[in-house]
Amino acid sequence: MQKLDGAPEPEEISDVARLLEELFRLSRRLSPPSNYSLTVYSALASLSRHGDARLTALASHEGVSQPSMTQAVGRLKRDGLVAQVPDPSDGRAVLISITDAGRAALAERRGNRSERVAELLAALDEDDQRSIVAATGALRKLVDAAPDQHPDTPRHPPRR
Repeated sequence: MQKLDGAPEPEEISDVARLLEELFRLSRRLSPPSNYSLTVYSALASLSRHGDARLTALASHEGVSQPSMTQAVGRLKRDGLVAQVPDPSDGRAVLISITDAGRAALAERRGNRSERVAELLAALDEDDQRSIVAATGALRKLVDAAPDQHPDTPRHPPRR
């Protein structure tokens, strides 16, 4: 039920927040089986979006320990999805950089997941499909307004 001024009630907002959380979990369930964890794909996506990063910054950004990220990056490096490159601002340090193969693996995973979501949407009736399409503008604004990381995670500057 909406208030007289047209604004949603707090309970409605809470219901929407719970539904969005369920959608996030659905997205994870729709991801195809993989040799890599969600954290590893998240790290690849972060490198793709923000550019090269030091391992410590990448671990912090992804909310995992440095030893865990070291192990993940080692595996990604072995599989050719990331490379270590010299840090131009500090010759003693290296940055982790996504490779073309890493970008391709990320694109394939996203494509597979998008296809599965499209199948679910196609199974809905036309009115529900139209309702979801009508909400995409507002959902895009929600995504764009969200911080890229948890507010308690220190930011690492994008590196090119």
